[in-house]
Amino acid sequence: MPAAVVPGDFLSIDSMLSDEERDIRDTVRAFVQDRIVPEVGEWFEAGRLPRELVGELGKLGVLGMHLEGYGCAGTSATAYGLACLELEAGDSGIRSLVSVQGSLAMFAIHRWGSEEQKQEWLPRMAAGEAVGCFGLTEPDSGSDPSSMRTYATRDGDDWILRGQKMWITNGSLADVAVVWARTEEGIRGFLVPKGTKGFTTKDIHKKLSLRASITSELILDEVRLPGSAMLPGATSLRGPLSCLNEARYGILWGAAGAARACLEAAVDYSTTRIQFGKPIGSFQIQQQKLAGMALEVNRATVLALHLGRLKDAGRLRPEQVSMGKLGNVNSALEVARTARQVLGANGITLEYPVIRHMNNLESVVTYEGTADVHALVIGGALTGIDAFR
Repeated sequence: MPAAVVPGDFLSIDSMLSDEERDIRDTVRAFVQDRIVPEVGEWFEAGRLPRELVGELGKLGVLGMHLEGYGCAGTSATAYGLACLELEAGDSGIRSLVSVQGSLAMFAIHRWGSEEQKQEWLPRMAAGEAVGCFGLTEPDSGSDPSSMRTYATRDGDDWILRGQKMWITNGSLADVAVVWARTEEGIRGFLVPKGTKGFTTKDIHKKLSLRASITSELILDEVRLPGSAMLPGATSLRGPLSCLNEARYGILWGAAGAARACLEAAVDYSTTRIQFGKPIGSFQIQQQKLAGMALEVNRATVLALHLGRLKDAGRLRPEQVSMGKLGNVNSALEVARTARQVLGANGITLEYPVIRHMNNLESVVTYEGTADVHALVIGGALTGIDAFR
């Protein structure tokens, strides 16, 4: 007989993984259950993220794990995706920390940096000894990064940066910021170490989403950098957009993890909550909700796995990543909202993970490209007509 049904793996997706992929997945899942789940509710309520967690994630091996060399694990894209799924099953803020570190900051240096820059930063970032952030979004430039106002001008062998970045994950935690700026030569990336004169950060407070995550504003006031601070390989928007595509790939996996955590909480609650003398899970209307949630969770996971296999084969297109991000985050939001209904009043407390995931996903559906933008990317691929122009 086949194994018993598992709510989060109703379709036996686990059987499609290699032994190595399962081992990595199980290692990250155990870390999340032991270290994140017992405390993340308090971190969320307090609006903080322990700095020592970065070192622990480095020891776990998930920071830049899909990159080759320089102390990085060099795993497959699918293994990295499974790690993102498990991290976000704990909390979107934890997965965001890992995504920004590995798929934005480290990937930018790994893909576009000089050998000296790679040697200086990547081993320490992989170990969690140094934190990175990624400065692209601005107060007036979100979905359209080509309209950024941050500018860099040459002054002899140096560069002078002026501008402002907004909604930057890991901002005040970071030891180095990858900052993108307009220049006379096109869009260029610069490594701005913490403590550089004129470079300051300001944390964004009063958030009701991603509270177990540091979100900051970066201020660049006549910041002087040596020529060696520029990423030599990036000369246009292709540089930052390539990094965003890497991060979106991790997000589409992570959203499936958040959805799975909400489904598991709803199933457990429905079988133990007694009303009218029996578990609420025995009522047809609740079973219909659970069935719908299980469908979305398993469908999202199958889609993520398929895109992971395409990426490992070198055949994943940016438009396909957009479809994964759009579909999986929207599905996860619907699962979280339905799970909150199953839990009733208990669904709004931090004793259960549902409202925390639901609030976090309201940010995930917006960052790294809004749902509207990804819909237009898909529409453009279908019609051959670019709606952005």
